[in-house]
Amino acid sequence: MPRYTTRQREALLDYLSHHPDQPLTVREIAAGVEPDGVSLSAVYRNLAELEAAGLIRRESRPGSREAVVQYVGAENCRGHLHLTCTRCGRTVHLSSAAASLLTGMAAGEGFSLDLTRTALYGLCPRCRQEVQP
Repeated sequence: MPRYTTRQREALLDYLSHHPDQPLTVREIAAGVEPDGVSLSAVYRNLAELEAAGLIRRESRPGSREAVVQYVGAENCRGHLHLTCTRCGRTVHLSSAAASLLTGMAAGEGFSLDLTRTALYGLCPRCRQEVQP
């Protein structure tokens, strides 16, 4: 059965596409689309479908049991590995050269990386500077 794009899904995708490098909780997303008349239940339902389609990545927030989602369906996210700060949650794209090196290393072990589900964790420059004495 074909899947139709609803007004609520369009509002959700628009919101997510404006926050592609930001891991967001469901509540944060719901607050962002509430002015467009999107209910919390519609957010949950659509996020589940977007995850099944590979357009979002769901993971636990470092140091917490809270789940966050990140939109990876944006054109600038496709085919990129992500670096995520374990302190502030900021996510950036890994350079193409570094990503090629990692995918080559994985291939050498017989693995094919799923770039939409792959992230490396550490401290971003700003957080690293804040924690250094």
